[in-house]
Amino acid sequence: MTTVTPTSTPAPAVSRPRPALDWRLRFGALSLIWGFSFLLIKVGTEGYAPFQVTLGRLVFGTAVLAAAMAVRRQRLPRGARTWMHLTVAAFLLNALPFSLFAYAELTIPSTLAGICNATSPLWGMALSLVALSEDRPTRTRVAGLGLGFLGVLTVLGAWQGFHGLDAAGTAMALAASLSYPIGWIYVRRTLAGSSHSNLSLTGAQLLLATLQLAVVTPLFTSAPSRFPVVPLLATAALGALGTGLAMLVQYGLVAEVGPTTAQMVTYFIPVIATAAGVAILGESLNWSTPVGAAIVLAGAALTRARPRTRPE
Repeated sequence: MTTVTPTSTPAPAVSRPRPALDWRLRFGALSLIWGFSFLLIKVGTEGYAPFQVTLGRLVFGTAVLAAAMAVRRQRLPRGARTWMHLTVAAFLLNALPFSLFAYAELTIPSTLAGICNATSPLWGMALSLVALSEDRPTRTRVAGLGLGFLGVLTVLGAWQGFHGLDAAGTAMALAASLSYPIGWIYVRRTLAGSSHSNLSLTGAQLLLATLQLAVVTPLFTSAPSRFPVVPLLATAALGALGTGLAMLVQYGLVAEVGPTTAQMVTYFIPVIATAAGVAILGESLNWSTPVGAAIVLAGAALTRARPRTRPE
């Protein structure tokens, strides 16, 4: 669950039919879908192993994108170099973070996992200052970075010595959030300007991630002896909605309102994830969780602030 930045070269301007749904409705739907994804992960892991939930998620997500590609008559990208880069991207953006979140939610509540996901822009800003020469630090962005990580410490209850917190599960959730910006920096450096469409690249990426999990899952899990219906439905919804459909909706938002507005969905995900975890799963909520989450989101917003350009 992270925002997606298109990597291919924009197509020439053409008159496109106006979408049936206003972009604000699609924005709200995307926020709900990604916000509820952490609840679905939690429900899925109650009946299946984390790797199995991740594999099922990727299978259903890939099926949705394959159907979209068939409808739009798009083919998978060509070229060994492109597929090599997509293999790395699939691991960093899908296979690794999806698996880490699934394992993390074995021991931490879905609310905490959703808030950890909100740290992804903070990691991205810190990494981009080192890896991307065009991203220059400003006082505002550095202040946002510090504020954001102060929020993380607040969520984790650092002043209490992280009492009652599962360190391994929290570390896996934070590592999953770190994996996203690493993956996008890699994609930006290797696949930016590709002649292939975003749908084609993403479809191939999810296909490769599915193959990676298909190899790993039998090595670390045994075939389930029974198939609980509710966890299975949660896994199917997680893949079809939270992975496949969500990517299609977000690409449409980026094309219509631009990446800056589309990426604002990041700030709604932890709010919805927290509300869903408390209201539906009955997870407990300390005062430090919403306060820390608000600080994290404020810091993330500051890290995306761009310096004002002076008129010539």
